[in-house]
Amino acid sequence: MPKIKVSPVNFELFIVKRIIRSQTGKKSGANTLVNVSVMAIALSMAVMILSVVILTGFKKEIKDKLTGFGSHIQISSLSGNSSWETGAISIDEQLLQQIKKNPEISGVYQFATKPGIVQSGKELQGIILKGVEPGYNWDFFAKNLIKGKLPDLNNPDSLEVLVSKTLASLLKIDVGMKLPTYFVQDPPRMRPFKVAGIYETGLEEYDKIFVYCNLAHIREINNWESGEISGLEIRLSDPSKMDLVAQQIQDQVDRSTIQTDHLLQVKTLKDLAPGFFDFLNLTDTNVILILTLMILIAGFNMISGLLIIILDRMRMIGTLKALGTNNRSMSRIFLYQAGYIILKGLILGNIIGLTLALLQENFRIIPLDPRSYFLDSVPIYINPVHLILLNAGTLVLTLVMMLIPSAFLSRISPGKTIKFD
Repeated sequence: MPKIKVSPVNFELFIVKRIIRSQTGKKSGANTLVNVSVMAIALSMAVMILSVVILTGFKKEIKDKLTGFGSHIQISSLSGNSSWETGAISIDEQLLQQIKKNPEISGVYQFATKPGIVQSGKELQGIILKGVEPGYNWDFFAKNLIKGKLPDLNNPDSLEVLVSKTLASLLKIDVGMKLPTYFVQDPPRMRPFKVAGIYETGLEEYDKIFVYCNLAHIREINNWESGEISGLEIRLSDPSKMDLVAQQIQDQVDRSTIQTDHLLQVKTLKDLAPGFFDFLNLTDTNVILILTLMILIAGFNMISGLLIIILDRMRMIGTLKALGTNNRSMSRIFLYQAGYIILKGLILGNIIGLTLALLQENFRIIPLDPRSYFLDSVPIYINPVHLILLNAGTLVLTLVMMLIPSAFLSRISPGKTIKFD
């Protein structure tokens, strides 16, 4: 009769399954500690998931708002520096077509900016009038429109403008009201714009100053030719490739500059709003600290839990060693059991964390002060890749930490533990 061979792995898994079954429904100090370890891992994972989805949501929302105001990449005059009173440039048609051919670019839009002063009754406020061309992507402002409608850009004679709620409150104006705007130049000029709509993004620094109109008005005020603009806004289908695409555009611009009199510069969103990106980088550091602490807490809980399990199974360990089980197999048995406990905690933690995240995403339970956080509620963005990496990383790191208590098994003597009661 042929002998049935049982591989060491199957033997170890068999022992672990028997241990788990024997613990089911059993009340003991070891089982209580195991349950505590499971809950500690679950709560740690839930906190880590919430930290990651909130951070990524916060970064995404802020970047989307900044992109809505300024796009991912801008091309402007090098002589303009940081002034909103820009000199006119003309983009070579050949250069424009080269830029548009880039597969990473989703849109290229002409724009112009002009500082001005608006008056409503006795109230005065400095603004930046931003002119955009027909065909401009209004998706961002349509999403944040709270009253009225978007300006009609197809009619060059229309004096409709889009203003923010912040500016409307300061000037005590509403949709349909006149917005006399004065431009300090020689000679001074005034345009009686009309409020078509009111938007609110939460970025008060931008909301307070930007007013949107037809590009033709700024050309007319500045006595520019029909093709002259302040610059180009370039939006990308994948924002993560912003630096790469900016370098490609810079190379194209440099080659074109040799043949023209215009000195152009290419700036990314990071260059246009460095303060916001510095702030976001600080939040990255905070989340890394939280993840590290949570993994350490889960790991130390598992170390204490596994040590108690080992002490609770001293008699079994002695018996298995007396029957010829080596230290490596014994370590695997308890590492498999630790893996089972960790997986149980991870599954429970994912359920808790994702449930809370989805509740916040759909019902906005936790509000925020827009003046401090630029958002009216805690943002959530669930990226499946982040969740997979977070779970895999936690599992691997906690299992590595389990090597510490499993090393204790090599010191256990079968002769002493068999009579352990």
